[in-house]
Amino acid sequence: MEQKNTCRWGILGAAFIARKNWQAIRDAGNGVLVAVASRELSRARTFIAECQANAPQPVLPEAMESYDALLARKDIDAVYIPLPTGLRKEWVLRAAAAGKHVLVEKPVGCEASDVAEIIATCEKHGVQFMDGVMFMHGRRLKRLREVVDRDLGQIRHIATQFSFMSDEEFQRTNIRAHGELEPLGCLGDLGWYCLRFTLWAMNYAVPTRVTGRIHAETRQGAAAPPVPLEFSGTLTFANGASASFYCSFTAAHAQWAMVSGSEGLLRVPDFVLPFSGEKTRFSVTRSEFALDGCRFDMHEGGCTERVDEPSSNAPGSQEARMFESFSSLVLSRRLDPHWPQISLLTQRVLDACLQSARQSGVAVEVVA
Repeated sequence: MEQKNTCRWGILGAAFIARKNWQAIRDAGNGVLVAVASRELSRARTFIAECQANAPQPVLPEAMESYDALLARKDIDAVYIPLPTGLRKEWVLRAAAAGKHVLVEKPVGCEASDVAEIIATCEKHGVQFMDGVMFMHGRRLKRLREVVDRDLGQIRHIATQFSFMSDEEFQRTNIRAHGELEPLGCLGDLGWYCLRFTLWAMNYAVPTRVTGRIHAETRQGAAAPPVPLEFSGTLTFANGASASFYCSFTAAHAQWAMVSGSEGLLRVPDFVLPFSGEKTRFSVTRSEFALDGCRFDMHEGGCTERVDEPSSNAPGSQEARMFESFSSLVLSRRLDPHWPQISLLTQRVLDACLQSARQSGVAVEVVA
């Protein structure tokens, strides 16, 4: 692969999610991983050795013991940053100042002002910014857009859930329940996806008001701020459509989304992480109620559609396409403002939901 046709990547941090994206960079087809940095050289070396044994890169990436040293390299065009939310802004700003294009995990910031500063800095230095919501790049989502716009009629309600069951050890020690590192808890880690899908379905219309409720929270240490473990919220839009979402570290695995329209119902059983297989799927239902004397019949009228798209860990999967899309922007030397704009909108809606929850569920207006 010639360098002129390849986006050269670095990874800041050896987080668990970075293992998946190690392979996604390789599977993108237009990217190469040059280096991985950690605060400890041994950790970077271990990360590289374990990932290389599982999903080999064509050329072994270099382990580095300093984030700054990686950002100073001239042979890196873009960085993927999976650092905790509490640390993220600092390193995004440093990466942008170093002229590196930036792909980050979500939530992007601890609050909307962080994201606005990040975007302004990336614009100032002429680098692309994008958050790591993988489903945005899948083939299925493109097909879903056609279905929502053509087949459902007027959207009346959107419902989503993203959850998994954690244990007491997770709540005591995992950074996703750490008040300083991940202050948004399940709302940031899982709710971000629910809100992004809802906003996508509504073509990024800004909700007029939102509500939020924290059903369970925890704190790691008496002095640490509490973080949500279980959260639900609602959104109301100017056209009369509404949305509800539930995210939780205290419920069984679920990641479904439904869009209810005046003419049909869309169901996606796995909108975040597609179920294992060579195809992704969704269903559309147009039920009919038939009354004949004493006979009451509800006819389902449903159909399931499958899209040629591997679930994960393969060329063409949504994570590979995310890195392919980002690398293409870098190589084209053009910036796409859509990606930072939807990151900021998602964060603003999330902030408003949390504000409502901290105020006993009072309705909060979203700042456009």
